[in-house]
Amino acid sequence: MSNQRVFFGTDGIRGTANSNPMTVEVAQKLGQAVGLLFMDEGDQRRHQVLIGKDTRLSGYMIESALIAGFLSAGMDVIVVGPMPTPAIAMLTRSLRADLGVMISASHNPYYDNGIKIFDRDGFKLSDAQEIEIERLIQSDLSHRLASPEHIGRAVRLDDAAGRYIEHAKASFPRQYRLNGLKIVIDCANGAAYKVAPAALWELGAEVISLGCKPNGFNINKNCGSTHPEALCQAVIEHQADIGIALDGDADRMLLVDETGKVLDGDQILAVIASSWVEKGYMPNKNVVATIMSNMGLERFFKSQNIELLRTQVGDRYVVEKMRELGCIIGGEQSGHMILSNFSTTGDGLIAALQVLAVLVERKEKASVVCNKFSPFPQELRNIRFQGSDPLTHENVQNALREAEEQLGKDGRIILRKSGTEPLIRVMAEAEDYASVDRILTHLCDVIQNVKDC
Repeated sequence: MSNQRVFFGTDGIRGTANSNPMTVEVAQKLGQAVGLLFMDEGDQRRHQVLIGKDTRLSGYMIESALIAGFLSAGMDVIVVGPMPTPAIAMLTRSLRADLGVMISASHNPYYDNGIKIFDRDGFKLSDAQEIEIERLIQSDLSHRLASPEHIGRAVRLDDAAGRYIEHAKASFPRQYRLNGLKIVIDCANGAAYKVAPAALWELGAEVISLGCKPNGFNINKNCGSTHPEALCQAVIEHQADIGIALDGDADRMLLVDETGKVLDGDQILAVIASSWVEKGYMPNKNVVATIMSNMGLERFFKSQNIELLRTQVGDRYVVEKMRELGCIIGGEQSGHMILSNFSTTGDGLIAALQVLAVLVERKEKASVVCNKFSPFPQELRNIRFQGSDPLTHENVQNALREAEEQLGKDGRIILRKSGTEPLIRVMAEAEDYASVDRILTHLCDVIQNVKDC
């Protein structure tokens, strides 16, 4: 069986809505394939799949197609509507469903959409499972579909939001409240537009909401964790204590301190991990991050006797390494925070609550609590490409070797293809910005010339 991917990328299936692979036909066939794969033929009980989505217009179309696919395979469907990705993972476990499915393209614009799949334990599927699903999608399944008496039923779960809000609140220390804190939260006009502000308010905060008026087209548009400018301005204007920026499906989060400074996932990891080590919550003093995390974070952790372990980019790889080594904290610079005491996948709201707990406990400003280390100058540039992979070209490889020799141990260079878009991502990190700019400019020029050939 070939390991070549046709549909799945680094985070499920993703693409432009109504274009391959995000079509009605593929979604319906996916529902059939996944349903057949995860139904235990020896188990006579009804099998269930939970389906949630974010606020994109195309979510209705993809949802209906998936439902039809699962029902025709003989699986019952529980529909919850717009809910954060981590809520789908949590509810799948809570309801003892066989599968959870989230319809979302995360931080992408409204015209994209995607499908993420969780197993019954709330974890994303393995590479082997995704490859088998692809094989099934491309095969004839008509002879394996349910007979008329075994076609599935679809129902709506009305209290999904309340269940998730209580789950998120339970992660916040019981001895604390958010009374007296003014918090601005930007929900990116996405999946958390109801649940996130409600959870903060119920814990006692004064809440100012942004990006909470989705219309099907404005998800992630000039808002959320990919565009925090409006949040920075709102924090200053309202003299808030902190700002929280979620992305479209709320599985990642960035913070803004009271001065309007953006705090990325590396600083958030540093805050949570150092606090948990101090409290004795982490007997295994290992934190899992990706190759993109800053060298400044690595040096800070060394000073705290914490080991930083790196994986390739993608929160699923962070989770896999955490499970392998028994780690309870992992994350990405982009804002995915996996805190396995509370969640099986990235959860922006729960991660924010852990930082807020440190603010309440220490009675200090966010600019003090969340400024754990000085990051190395680091810059990421994206180059769009078509056709073959330019990273395999000899000129690119030679330029990469030369740049690495120049930096030595005082910096890093990472070239990689995006798993969700036709982009080459070029990252350089060094002790001074001049070196970063010089190396990035040269590498990007070399890649661009290869692309244009």
